[in-house]
Amino acid sequence: MKIDILTLFPAMFDGFLSESIIGRAIKDSKVEINIHNIRDYSTDPHKKVDDYGYGGGAGMVLMPQPIFDAVDDLKTPDSYVILLTPQGKKYTSVEAKKLTSKKHIIIICGHYEGFDERIRTLADQEYSIGDYVLTGGELASMVIVDSTVRLIDGVIQKESYENDSFENNLLDYPTYTHPYEYRGMKVPDVLLSGHHENINKWRYSEQVKRTKIRRPDLLEKDDL
Repeated sequence: MKIDILTLFPAMFDGFLSESIIGRAIKDSKVEINIHNIRDYSTDPHKKVDDYGYGGGAGMVLMPQPIFDAVDDLKTPDSYVILLTPQGKKYTSVEAKKLTSKKHIIIICGHYEGFDERIRTLADQEYSIGDYVLTGGELASMVIVDSTVRLIDGVIQKESYENDSFENNLLDYPTYTHPYEYRGMKVPDVLLSGHHENINKWRYSEQVKRTKIRRPDLLEKDDL
């Protein structure tokens, strides 16, 4: 998979691309991630990329020219263009799985007061990572990249994400490590039994219980 990210703040990605699972996936050639400064595509002598919006209003708006030219430069027949906006489709684990099938993803990070409406015509999909507003799309793009890349074959062990929260519309089950007892809190005995069927039953029961308490809306999607 190849991912190109269009941003006004490339330095924000330095640590993200070099550390942890993402850094290892890049090193192992599981994914290629390129960061592009939108200003590099501006035809303005001062590399201007924003302007006041028609009709007035607070803040500056991203102009279409630099972003259109950037996408034209990077796009191929295999490209899937994502625009990050609070008005987009809610991003979920289901969407992350869908993205793993894409060969080439282009992510456009908005900023300032928003972007020229015509930029929407470039997008195959608009995403929002939550019902709140960020100062820019950089953090949202990292969320999308991280949640997608970890699902690529060979990046992490498959069993590491098969029981993640939101798999089968359930939150993850509780996990424990040593010591057996800590500050009066003990590891459930079933986990020490060695009886795998009983352990799996307990884990599923805990998933349902936890989901009922913390995210009952998820259970409405399934007959559990």
